[in-house]
Amino acid sequence: MVIVTTIRRDVLTLPAAPLGPDNPLPPLRLLHEVHRIDVRERDDLPRDMARQAGYGQLGSLLPVRVRDGYGRERAPREFEAIVIENDRLRATVLPGLGGRVASLLHKATGRELLYRNPVFQPANFALNGAWFSGGIEWNIGATGHTTLSCAPLHAARVPAPDGGEMLRLWEWERLRDLPFQVDLWLPDGSDFLYVGVRVRNPHERPVPAYWWSNIAVPEGRRVLAPAEEAWQFGHEHHLRRVPVPPDPLDSPYAADYFYDLPDARRRWIAALDPDGHGLAQTSTDLLRGRKLFVWGTGGGGRRWQEWLTEPGTGGYCEIQAGLARTQLEHVRLDAESEMAWLEAYGPLSAPPVPAEAEARLAAVLPRAAVDAAYAAWRPYADTEPGETLAVGSGWGALEVLRAGWKLPGTPFDESTLGQAQAPWLELLRTGSFPEPRRVRPPGDTLGAPHWRYMLETAPATPLTEYHLGVAQWHAGDRAQAVRSWERGLELAPSRWPLLRCLAVADQETGNR
Repeated sequence: MVIVTTIRRDVLTLPAAPLGPDNPLPPLRLLHEVHRIDVRERDDLPRDMARQAGYGQLGSLLPVRVRDGYGRERAPREFEAIVIENDRLRATVLPGLGGRVASLLHKATGRELLYRNPVFQPANFALNGAWFSGGIEWNIGATGHTTLSCAPLHAARVPAPDGGEMLRLWEWERLRDLPFQVDLWLPDGSDFLYVGVRVRNPHERPVPAYWWSNIAVPEGRRVLAPAEEAWQFGHEHHLRRVPVPPDPLDSPYAADYFYDLPDARRRWIAALDPDGHGLAQTSTDLLRGRKLFVWGTGGGGRRWQEWLTEPGTGGYCEIQAGLARTQLEHVRLDAESEMAWLEAYGPLSAPPVPAEAEARLAAVLPRAAVDAAYAAWRPYADTEPGETLAVGSGWGALEVLRAGWKLPGTPFDESTLGQAQAPWLELLRTGSFPEPRRVRPPGDTLGAPHWRYMLETAPATPLTEYHLGVAQWHAGDRAQAVRSWERGLELAPSRWPLLRCLAVADQETGNR
């Protein structure tokens, strides 16, 4: 068989606002109110949902930095892109922006299957600030848009199950300290983009896991899923079970609808235009949740739509797929284990009725075909990447060096270590955290227990006390954090980072 699928580098030019620098101050508090279910409401939920809604809730953004330096003035900017293409589909991926699939074009009909944002405009929606709308994003970490929304991922060519090539994206997710990978490929002649996802827990303890694939589609489409009821979460911040509304896009307010898919049903969701054409997403059964998000028809929702793109370009809504029924839940990933699944994205033409859309999906992509593609992909998940196409952060390399982990398929090479990791590498190798030769912001802080233990035994320099205090604060030992920051003040050549931490601590205890 002649393989005609290609993977190539490209450039996408957009009117873009500047992303700006990361905030040098440690995020001792969450930026946003995290959506949570009141304890009193959990008695009315299914037992597994209630348990997962109370598990692994995020208490801090540490060690991630806040991205709040973005602007509003747009100018043409080139973004590094990777294009995956066969004779049926063309997918455009942005490795420097969280691996976002910016476009999925069905070449046979000329239809764009996604909402393709004509601009790059960050806004304060990610857990750590800057986020932008459009395309398909890969949300890992905790409830909300991933901290990797505007961050680079590693990318490389990898052999695909059909003998062609895959694009592998991978990175180290820092909120949970978990490596993950996303493998994208287009079999020859396929109308569907296959996406294999794996999240690994190399630790000797269980870790809360979270994943939602977020797909932006144009407004005005009928959203279909194999469910008669949904869990609605809206501006009242209550989770309630409701019949699937005939047209949730008519909601005056922004709202989430988490479809309650029966356990035995195929996992899928679709968004079809008035003529019955659009996008379908389906997966293996592990990715059980499906969701619709709408901005609402009110003034606030319309204003956000305009702000995130350009007035007059049309709005969007989001269809999503996740590990749990709702985004308010986290699932347990056992020690030294992994979870993996396969997703498929492609065109669907059908009457806008769930039963008929499901029958049409079964005809163009049977459920058994998705399961077979997953089984074919699994042996390739460990295949070592070939040609490097993009480089992510050095945090994974630092963690692999520290623990000596072997992670086949997702190499975190020492060559990716950079300036941000340099002082931590010295702490790892010498037991001392280096003091800078000149006064400058204190840099990234690591808060995991193993790094905190190293800081506790390192010489007590001002910068070590600063980082130790942040790590202690992250661990919930706030009184000890204050003591560490106060000790650091005595000899610190630059006092403002320590004073700011102490000011936040005073505010948190009501001492203003």
